[in-house]
Amino acid sequence: MQTLSPARRQQALALLIAFHIAIIIASNYLVQLPITLFDYHTTWGAFSFPFIFLATDLTVRLLGKGAARKVIARVMLPALMVSYAVSVVFQEGSYRGLEALLSFNDFVLRISLASFVAYVIGQLLDIQVFDRLRQSKRWWIAPSLSTVLGNLADTFAFFSVAFWRSSNEFMATHWVEIATVDYAIKLIISLLLFLPLYGVLLNALLRRISGPTPAPSH
Repeated sequence: MQTLSPARRQQALALLIAFHIAIIIASNYLVQLPITLFDYHTTWGAFSFPFIFLATDLTVRLLGKGAARKVIARVMLPALMVSYAVSVVFQEGSYRGLEALLSFNDFVLRISLASFVAYVIGQLLDIQVFDRLRQSKRWWIAPSLSTVLGNLADTFAFFSVAFWRSSNEFMATHWVEIATVDYAIKLIISLLLFLPLYGVLLNALLRRISGPTPAPSH
């Protein structure tokens, strides 16, 4: 298999960084929108964040652990600042206007900081587990176990930092239940939907990197 050229490698890293930031911003907004699913409390953020683990696992598989860590390092601060601004302007699903940025919002800042902490913990664990298992002959073992452990660390780190004794009474009361249901939803989505998608994308990317198969010589 051919390796990516330096130019294509930088392009891939730039796209991954942009993708991570977009998912973090969307998830920090969606986590403010609670929903009830089968009589359990959760948030819409449970449906968006698993995309990051899909992207991270593909990065480790194709570019290595070092490249995946570069993505995390470059994402952390921009994602923190932009997600805070977006969440302030659209707090709890309502447009507050740009003037809302002029007032300090400790509730949203706490969510953004929680996202920062959880992202770093969850992604570094995901990368470490995936890298240890990536040589397995069964391609699905590494993304499965790294997703299970990475999502566990990320989810409970986020909800405990963001909502333990929060000013939002609903989230302060139900954060453990919400985190548990959120984690269950992430696992269902990741293992039933994203794991097969990971396999499809991995094969497609490997074919693209390798180039066309040469015609057999006669």
